[in-house]
Amino acid sequence: MEEDGVKSWVMAVTAQTPTNIAVIKYWGKRDESLILPINDSISITLDPAHLCTTTSVAVSPSFTHDRMWLNGKEISLSGGRFQNCLRELRSRANDVEDVEKGVKIAKKDWDNMHVHIVSYNNFPTAAGLASSAAGLACLVFSLAKLMNVKEDHSTLSAIARQGSGSACRSLYGGFVKWIMGKEENGSDSIAVQLADEKHWDDLVIIIAVVSSRQKETSSTSGMRDTVETSALVEHRAKVVVPKRIIQMEEAIKNRDFPAFAALTCADSNQFHAVALDTCPPIFYMNDTSHRQVLFLIISRVEKWNRFEGTPQVAYTFDAGPNAVLISRDRKTAALLLQRLLFYFPPQSETDLNSYVIGDKTILQDAGIQKVDDIETLAPPPETNANIPVHRYKGDVSYFICTGPGRGPVVLTDENQSLIDPKTGLPK
Repeated sequence: MEEDGVKSWVMAVTAQTPTNIAVIKYWGKRDESLILPINDSISITLDPAHLCTTTSVAVSPSFTHDRMWLNGKEISLSGGRFQNCLRELRSRANDVEDVEKGVKIAKKDWDNMHVHIVSYNNFPTAAGLASSAAGLACLVFSLAKLMNVKEDHSTLSAIARQGSGSACRSLYGGFVKWIMGKEENGSDSIAVQLADEKHWDDLVIIIAVVSSRQKETSSTSGMRDTVETSALVEHRAKVVVPKRIIQMEEAIKNRDFPAFAALTCADSNQFHAVALDTCPPIFYMNDTSHRQVLFLIISRVEKWNRFEGTPQVAYTFDAGPNAVLISRDRKTAALLLQRLLFYFPPQSETDLNSYVIGDKTILQDAGIQKVDDIETLAPPPETNANIPVHRYKGDVSYFICTGPGRGPVVLTDENQSLIDPKTGLPK
């Protein structure tokens, strides 16, 4: 490459990566720096049309240092996790040529080249919706494409893991297992796909976003405190989770919803029990969540499942106050959405399109076209007719309807790029 000469070129790649929701939770590390977990975990990758990170990465000889912008604000890349990912990717970079631009980057040049990263989440960041998982997975995937890294997704998952543990699972679509591994260097702590998104596409997922505020206790510090102080977490990692992993793999393979639901709910409950067993105790469900989402959603789902005689819906809460509900099929999802809107109507005559987002067809299946339709909903049949039903108007910010989705992809339309091709800065 010329030192002085043409320095105006910018080479960029844009990718889109989904987030994921764990049904068998990852909580606790055996190695903080390499982000090696104390147990295996299993997740569902969510449809990127509804929950994803879009990241554009660019390289240019005019860039003086690595820079990153997230949701419109520049953030520091000095943290060890970002640096770990960048170092691993640069070490695996290969020759790159752009014939149209007349640009060649040799493998040896990547150590001296700087990158710009512009990333955008279409969902709340750091609110318990695994934004870091989608973000770091997208960063690793897009940079790997830019740098012509030839490793497979399994190796890329191990790199993404060093940025954010659950990010390794977002390198695949469908149902994904993160293998904890046994090696000290983390080489066998990778993600593998159990089944693609089409394997069990009957499932419909509805997320009740109770709070989009940043968590008071980060996952990183919360896990550290749990591992250091909880007696329950060791029993969970060594005894409980290994059995559940085998049972969950079997449930997914056979599309056995009753077994899937029982395992998902039980593991979510135990995860929060472990958080409470931490010193000081961790409350990932805020006051609002405890009052309605915890009491109402968990208790109503359990009551509905018992009323039907077989599970209709599974619930899971991650390290945040939002409720993730997994329905066995579209018909059940419509009934679930009716129940959710009955108990949690919008605060005002808000546009229904901004209160229920994502897959709008679930709203149509529920027979709800406008806010007034919510007022006509009857109490669910499993409620006790002799006990007045309380409705919690405005206590849910909005609902997201989605389902299992594909893994990361490169976006080829230049209009989708977040980087100005002339300046290398955010558009």
